[in-house]
Amino acid sequence: QVQLVESGGGLVQPGGSLGLSCAASGSIFSINAMAWYRQAPGKQRELVAVITSGGTTNYTDSVKGRFTISRDNSKNTVYLQMISLKPEDTAVYYCNADIIRTGWGRRANNFWGQGTQVTVSS
Repeated sequence: QVQLVESGGGLVQPGGSLGLSCAASGSIFSINAMAWYRQAPGKQRELVAVITSGGTTNYTDSVKGRFTISRDNSKNTVYLQMISLKPEDTAVYYCNADIIRTGWGRRANNFWGQGTQVTVSS
């Protein structure tokens, strides 16, 4: 079994900062790409940021310069540091990872966390 557990969501004022983390646990051989998605009420889930196992990152345009994705491979953890937050960043943020499980050869499966609420409001 593999689990992704997010933490760090909450309520923050516009212009504020917040950090999210997501730890993967279970029978993990290795982790390829890790990513953060978000889904606002009434909207489709969108990719926010992605980081490869080698550390290459990519961001959706609306968060460039404000959000930073990073990972600690020794802890199987991915982070999202968010600054200059705006009300339109309000959403449920989901962690996502492509994980090769122990004993499953080289096949990677995609896993999701349960989501954590981020609310930007005064």
